Amino acid sequence: MAEHVIPHFQNDPGLPVIQIGAKEFMCVGATPPFDHPHVFLDMGDENEIVCPYCSTLYRLDPTLDEHAARPAECALHMTAAA
Repeated sequence: MAEHVIPHFQNDPGLPVIQIGAKEFMCVGATPPFDHPHVFLDMGDENEIVCPYCSTLYRLDPTLDEHAARPAECALHMTAAA
């Protein structure tokens, strides 16, 4: 079982920029069932990246927890099915 959960973020509000605390994450577009293909994004040496599906600009904020976003409602907390 995986010990590290990859952070997931969504953009229901349709914001041009979302600040996040992770450099590696999944963008889902909008919350399911209105999501786009879940795409893994890695900022590498940069501090921002644009999702190729929804064009959301994700910008690193190192003061945030890796699963947190600003605004907070853009952090998608996935629950595991039993």
